[in-house]
Amino acid sequence: MTSPKGLAAVALLLLALACDRKIEPFVPGEKPEAPDLSRIFPEGAEKAAKQEASPGMPPAPAAARAAGSPASASPITGTVSIKPELASRVPPGAVLFLIARTSESGPPLAVKRIPDPKLPLDFSIGPDDRMIQALPFTGPIRLSARLDSDGNAMTKLPGDLTGSAPQPHQPGDSGVSVVIDQVL
Repeated sequence: MTSPKGLAAVALLLLALACDRKIEPFVPGEKPEAPDLSRIFPEGAEKAAKQEASPGMPPAPAAARAAGSPASASPITGTVSIKPELASRVPPGAVLFLIARTSESGPPLAVKRIPDPKLPLDFSIGPDDRMIQALPFTGPIRLSARLDSDGNAMTKLPGDLTGSAPQPHQPGDSGVSVVIDQVL
């Protein structure tokens, strides 16, 4: 019969052997490297021509190089409002997420997080709000807004309120209207 200490030692040994998280030990003086972003860049970004970049930085996509500096685009400005019949459904402590997308899938191009918004609300969303700084702020850009009850951008709870601009916009557009008119 095996002792409890012996069983515990065997269990710890098996756990140590089974835990393979591919974590490298810390190496003092190691130079940081740019992560492989090929899984999150839009389709076609991996075909961008090589560009001279500073050490440790990934090359910018071809569209960014063609348009000049990605930060040089003008922001889109306008107003977020809510349909009057939904105004009473805004939960206390709600967070407004203003989201700019260039496609239906993949990460948003830019996001603004506004706690306790007072609607109607004037907004400006542009290159400074990009999720991935290497992506250019170019159009067409679809804008949407969500009043989120828990403040977590990753959750969409029943009762959260959402809406969007009726058509895509270009950087520099002003007077854009985003109307929150739907309940999730």
